[in-house]
Amino acid sequence: MNNSLTLKSGWSVLRVMMTLMVISVLTLALPLTTAQAYSGYPTFDITEVKKDQSVTIQIKNLPPNQTFTVRMNKMGTKGVGGEVAGTFNSESGGSKKLTFDIPASLKGLKLIAIRIESPAGYFAYNWFTNDPAGADTGTPSKPYTGIPTVDIVSVTKDDEVKVKTNNFPAGKTFTVRMGEYGTKGVNGTVVGSLDSGSGGKLEATFKIPAGLKGKDRIAIRLEASGGYFAYNWFYNSTGSGVTPPPSGTPAPTPIPGYSGIPTFSIKAVIRDSKVTISAKNFPPDQTFTVRMGAYGTKGVGGVVVGSKDTGSGGSFEATFDIPESLKGSQRIAIRMDSSQGFYAFNWFWNNTYP
Repeated sequence: MNNSLTLKSGWSVLRVMMTLMVISVLTLALPLTTAQAYSGYPTFDITEVKKDQSVTIQIKNLPPNQTFTVRMNKMGTKGVGGEVAGTFNSESGGSKKLTFDIPASLKGLKLIAIRIESPAGYFAYNWFTNDPAGADTGTPSKPYTGIPTVDIVSVTKDDEVKVKTNNFPAGKTFTVRMGEYGTKGVNGTVVGSLDSGSGGKLEATFKIPAGLKGKDRIAIRLEASGGYFAYNWFYNSTGSGVTPPPSGTPAPTPIPGYSGIPTFSIKAVIRDSKVTISAKNFPPDQTFTVRMGAYGTKGVGGVVVGSKDTGSGGSFEATFDIPESLKGSQRIAIRMDSSQGFYAFNWFWNNTYP
């Protein structure tokens, strides 16, 4: 009887041990992503600076499998639209210590902003003292927002075209190209360059290249490092110019006393909830329909999210809800258009900002 109890007891212990071993094996076999789901956001500290040469950063809490672009810019910009100083892959995520060269255009500055950003919307920024005795860029400026645009002011057939820029970023040298109508000026003939200086509105005149003389319509493009560009087209006939509407869009009905084009920038975003815009130069007494759509659509045919009466026109701020169908998107297009043909569009990262 005692022998029987001993055998049963021994077998029970063995079964418990085997069960524990199976559980241990299954636990080890679970995907790492189950146990290590990413949360939070990346940050980084400045660990070393070599004046006008390089900066070393210590990054923490990187999301896995992301390719980050590293940018540097003047103090106060948060690195937005800055010179590309390098790229890196976060691999398994976590921490990394990396060193990047300071771009030539920023050497000699006292303070420099640095930023890392990935296509999935992850970003972090900081700043460092490059040269205590260097040039002070003054009071930190607001980060550049919105998009640069260019209008046609006047044309002299087969000779030259005068353009006017809007919302150009500061401190950039734009290469100016002309090409066949429909190409948006991509890879066109270089006809000059334009230094944006303090940015905003600029006027400049460029010669029409020999290869495009005699053409009915010509595309013009301005592009700079950091991904900035603007393009338009014009009729190659002598006279004053206007910004032509996109193909198939009727030209706006003229309003006495109003000139230029309406634009808006993104002021704030609450992820999957709301976006706030800052509008400029809107025509008076117009009702604009506001739409959101997939990135790349310019908001054309998007989901209607509201409307805005411009009243006396000019500048205003407004907030609109992100529609259910676009929640979870990385980037979203937003558009405002009126029945009289006025329109403006932009896009934003669907991440809480600022």
